Amino acid sequence: MPVHLRAEPGDYASAVLVPGDPRRAQHIAETFFDPGARCVNEERGMLGFTGTFQGSPISVQSVGMGGPSAAIYYEELIQLGAQRIVRVGTAGGLKPGLRMGDTLVAVAATPDDATVATLLQGEQHAPTATFELAELAIRLAREQGARVHAGSVVTSSLFYDSRPGIMQRWRDRGHLGVEMEVAVLYTIAALRRVEAVAMMTVSDIIASETESERISDDELRAGVDQMMRIACSVAVSPPIAG
Repeated sequence: MPVHLRAEPGDYASAVLVPGDPRRAQHIAETFFDPGARCVNEERGMLGFTGTFQGSPISVQSVGMGGPSAAIYYEELIQLGAQRIVRVGTAGGLKPGLRMGDTLVAVAATPDDATVATLLQGEQHAPTATFELAELAIRLAREQGARVHAGSVVTSSLFYDSRPGIMQRWRDRGHLGVEMEVAVLYTIAALRRVEAVAMMTVSDIIASETESERISDDELRAGVDQMMRIACSVAVSPPIAG
């Protein structure tokens, strides 16, 4: 049995959604899963649920904030049989023209977090999504009328990052936004040979290290719910051939 997920093989579906917030995990299970989802983990308050979405098995597990915390849960989910992990979170928007509540699909993630280097023992690697899942997420989002943007994000180890000019330098290199977990997910997925993709709702528009505009609670809820309908469909989509 893993240390932090007090569950047994079979308690989780092979497809798992991974938000950071335990309350969001519960909201996802109660709002988007078919009736009857069951709680499979509550150790340390990190809630996890398993049920079905439109009849297909699916789980959701909260993973906390930041690469070191999330890495624990990604590894233990894989130990328990997860084969597809879909990150559902929020991000600070960097790309000019982004609006609050827009959906980002992270095709790749630049690691500004030492967790990735530690996992790779210092070897170089470009953390990327499973292409077919990213492609599907983009298509479904467009079909549902969402404002969706695809590209690279930055995975930062710091929420409060005071390095002068860092946000602008990331923006100048074409990053969509900044968040705290995706590069770690994509690296572990590559190491363990599982599928992964990350979708995020823009919760802040970042002007600089000290200036940002925060989304309202109602706007955030609407943006996350729109993203979740897409993410659940991506999670339970047919296995990728080959």
